[in-house]
Amino acid sequence: MYPAKAHARKVTEHFFSKQSKTKAAYFIAGSKLKLYPYCDMPGPLRQNRYFYYLSGVNQISGCYILYQTHIDKLTLFLPDVDEDDIMWSGLPLFPEEAVQKYDVDEVLYASVVDTVLKELAESGTKIFTTDTDEYAKSSFAKYVIPGDKHFFYALDEARLIKDSFEIELLRKAAKITDNSHLAVMSALPIEKNEGHIHAEFLYHSIRQGSKFSAYDPICCSGPNCGTLHYIKNDQDMAGKESVLIDAGAEWECYAADVTRCFPINGKWTKEHLEIYNAVLDMQTQCMAQIRPGAQWEDVHFLAHKVLIKNFLDLGIFVGNEDEIFKSGVSTCFFPHGLGHLLGLDTHDVGGRANYEDPNKMLAYLRVRRPLQAGMVVTNEPGIYFSPFLMAPALKDPKLNKFIQQEIVDKYMYIGGVRIEDDILVTETGHENLTGITSDPDEISKIVLAGISKGKEGFHVIV
Repeated sequence: MYPAKAHARKVTEHFFSKQSKTKAAYFIAGSKLKLYPYCDMPGPLRQNRYFYYLSGVNQISGCYILYQTHIDKLTLFLPDVDEDDIMWSGLPLFPEEAVQKYDVDEVLYASVVDTVLKELAESGTKIFTTDTDEYAKSSFAKYVIPGDKHFFYALDEARLIKDSFEIELLRKAAKITDNSHLAVMSALPIEKNEGHIHAEFLYHSIRQGSKFSAYDPICCSGPNCGTLHYIKNDQDMAGKESVLIDAGAEWECYAADVTRCFPINGKWTKEHLEIYNAVLDMQTQCMAQIRPGAQWEDVHFLAHKVLIKNFLDLGIFVGNEDEIFKSGVSTCFFPHGLGHLLGLDTHDVGGRANYEDPNKMLAYLRVRRPLQAGMVVTNEPGIYFSPFLMAPALKDPKLNKFIQQEIVDKYMYIGGVRIEDDILVTETGHENLTGITSDPDEISKIVLAGISKGKEGFHVIV
């Protein structure tokens, strides 16, 4: 059973670390189905992650959760029964079933929310909530305190460190993701378009029980691999050499986030393999630094230093390593942060990013704090050959003096390479939750084995 009450207590510990202890309650609304504009069809339900963290309730629309800190009581409010809806959607979950299914003390219907909150407020309880707009027009708006910074701090710090139950959910998401990436690598005979890669990943994820992706999959080929969050996923792959797929399954709201690259024909070109090995070197050296107490900024800087060393060896850069690092020119090839927190959101809360940082190496780094045991982070260095990214540097004499343009041109057809794994920080170091191989020789064998089977080895839906 999802440990909702333990999470509520954890939030309370962080909440009262920031202010004097008072009679407090937390009240959060779950997501509601919303109709598309000018249409009677609803979009998919994505549960409010803060609500889920305190309830464990996923695919039910219109719920509320209430936790009273002073009596350690967790109450779930189910949506009122709509008899018309039963005809279309079947019987709802009833309170006596919900109290057995979820880690809550009582289950009531939403019709009594107003009464319960009114009684709490009149008893001197301060009721904190995350939402600023959700309750603006509600009858109980006057009872709740929205957007309190200490409440958000407490929720985010609680979610930062994963408990054993959450880690198992993340393992499950990672395993589904591993299998789906393997399927993509193995199915080149039926993957002639980026959309086929997208479809193959989703097909195998859904077959394993993951109905939703953690985010829109990034499935790109050739120069498209130089766009960091490419989601068009619709270009033909003929005449191209490289594939990059960044895709993660979701399991009970917990996300995986994995990126793999491979050669379309199973055989690495000289330039593609050189860049792949450079990124693998970046990831491997950074991986060795992941442990409690490590400053994520320092690990991120190491990735840039390894990139610079590899570029000097390949002749892409010329000059002094320290001067190149200080110039920041490496951000034209590796513009994003080394990784981010992972959990209920793909880019999970608690990272303390500073997107206004004047240091361009740090502006997109989503984790700006020391690592702690129980954190889950992605380790995802990348190297990209994008005209858009390189244009400013090529115009700047302080930067272009380090770049050998004629050498860079030889790598442009690759687009980009990124290798991304999901890493649990442990008491003694780290554990890689991602199992799909990143070894270039093993990847080549997988792709070639799939090609050797031919189309007859796959079930194709036309």
